[in-house]
Amino acid sequence: MKIVGVSLGTRNGSNDAMCKEALNAAKEMGAEVSFIHLLDWDIQDCTGCVACSRGLVMGKGNICTRRDEFDDFRSVLLDADGVLWVDPIFEKGGSGLHHTIMDRFGPRFDRGMNIVAQKISEEHGGKPIDPRLLKDKVISFIGIGGSDWATAIEYDHSMLALSPAWKIIDNEKFAWSKNIIMEDDKVERVREIGRNLAKAAADIENAQYMGKPGVCPHCHSKNFYLDPESTHAICMTCGIEGDLTVEDGKIKFVFPEEQLAHAHDTLSGKFIHADDIKENEGKAIANRNTDKFKESQERVKGFDIPEILPPAKRECVK
Repeated sequence: MKIVGVSLGTRNGSNDAMCKEALNAAKEMGAEVSFIHLLDWDIQDCTGCVACSRGLVMGKGNICTRRDEFDDFRSVLLDADGVLWVDPIFEKGGSGLHHTIMDRFGPRFDRGMNIVAQKISEEHGGKPIDPRLLKDKVISFIGIGGSDWATAIEYDHSMLALSPAWKIIDNEKFAWSKNIIMEDDKVERVREIGRNLAKAAADIENAQYMGKPGVCPHCHSKNFYLDPESTHAICMTCGIEGDLTVEDGKIKFVFPEEQLAHAHDTLSGKFIHADDIKENEGKAIANRNTDKFKESQERVKGFDIPEILPPAKRECVK
């Protein structure tokens, strides 16, 4: 079993240290481990060009227009059985680099989109999908912050696993932990996360969530989108809709069983999403040929609004 640990923090800082603590614990369980300090890699931002989603639904395969080291990084992740993700907490949530990776995962990693793309490829002679994208994998998250500003980190991290439908084993946040390397109880918890991940990677099919219980009984999330005029709530991670109630002094999220088919982390829910993407991309492409679209483009081009260019491009204009 292969486990790769990814640290998104500064070189030799707390994130690197805790990533290696967990990896070493996994190694002691028999795992083959490796380490990535992600800030050293050339990973560019997603531009939202939608070439990836269009490529998948048009049988062109899994493509990206960016030319950097992301595909090399992607290949390391896809070759692993388990991934350990250790991230500094920024503004209550994941780091900027975490969000960049989450955006770059997007449709390219989405299990449902890739299954649909593979079917399109087989039926119409398109480019086949990398089979590694269709395999189960386990992942654990560690977020490390220096204060109580940490209430979005577990949600941000869970979103990374959502697209590829990887199984989350632990999703732990360490608030008030600037000096975590000096706190033995927290370091031991980090080691436990490594051991849990190694056990899960050895039996992915039967792997189960091992972290602290959340409010959503399906995905363990604690973050919800609330209706201020009712008890209606939507889980921000899996998208299940239901109601929040209080039973025996504890918050409980209840929902109709049929909502599970729409959950964003299930194949059925992903197929619904893939169909939505396919339909809307088709409409967007068709709209570009309409007179109204062309007229709208020309109207916007005619607006007299000066653009402030970045310094390097100002020189080019001169």
